Amino acid sequence: MHILMLFLDGIGLGDDDPAVNPFASARMPTLTALTNGNRWLRGIGRQESERAIFIPTDPRLGIPGRPQSATGQAAILTGKNVPQMIGEHYGPKPNLAIRELLAEDNFFKQVVAQGKRAALLDAYPPMWHHDHNRGKSLRSSYQQSAYEAGQTLFDLEALKQGRALTPEWTGESWHTYLKLKDTPVYTPHEAGKQLVELSRSYDFAMHSHWMTDMIGHRGPLERGIELLELFDGVMAGVLDAWDDAEGLVLVTSDHGNMEAIGNRNHTENDVPTLIIGQQKAAFAQGFHALTDFVPRMATLLFG
Repeated sequence: MHILMLFLDGIGLGDDDPAVNPFASARMPTLTALTNGNRWLRGIGRQESERAIFIPTDPRLGIPGRPQSATGQAAILTGKNVPQMIGEHYGPKPNLAIRELLAEDNFFKQVVAQGKRAALLDAYPPMWHHDHNRGKSLRSSYQQSAYEAGQTLFDLEALKQGRALTPEWTGESWHTYLKLKDTPVYTPHEAGKQLVELSRSYDFAMHSHWMTDMIGHRGPLERGIELLELFDGVMAGVLDAWDDAEGLVLVTSDHGNMEAIGNRNHTENDVPTLIIGQQKAAFAQGFHALTDFVPRMATLLFG
């Protein structure tokens, strides 16, 4: 059994308003088929289909204010109410208190301690590694979690060798914006299949996408629609390659944002969690908050 977690930063369940919410208008046939034809909007409720269970998930965790990336991601990967423990929602990057919690315990570390393999599947460009090696930039909570478990985060060579994917899945942005023309480019469907293939080398594999949060803050709406339609194509590849008997695919987020483009702030909305695989019902039982991932993942992988 193994787990593939697909994380999209800053997506929540918002209003059915095509003027601000790309989830209200994007063409997402693969994803909506998993939720019985229902768009990922406020009020969707729990949905169960042949291959998936969808659960609106609480990122607030009983703490007033807008959920933030560092504490939300840390809650997903520790199973602890990190906002409560530090007294606030905090982000985007983890402060010392959060980093200490991640160093003490996180799911990447738990997997390694059990003699199993875990990896963050994202590749990062040379400038990112340069800045982090010089101490000029903090890692995100999920990057810090993998780092604390001993992973050297993947780089340009890992991408070229097919051992990792870029954060936006296809690699097109590295060609367009970073001018790294000698790196692979996949179709969305190919990228989804590649995610599954890479995950099979690990007991726990996570891939994180951050551009949804950036678009939530900056817009435009059209770019948000493009991203969702791209991800729908990625998920079509995932579903074609994934054998439901081999474990679970989990899709989730840390807080709402892109469902209210123009607001520029995070929202307090529930976030989507999608659970795919034969063990989906057991995983979904009693699941309702970001803190519920780790205990269920541990049960699946460690028994």
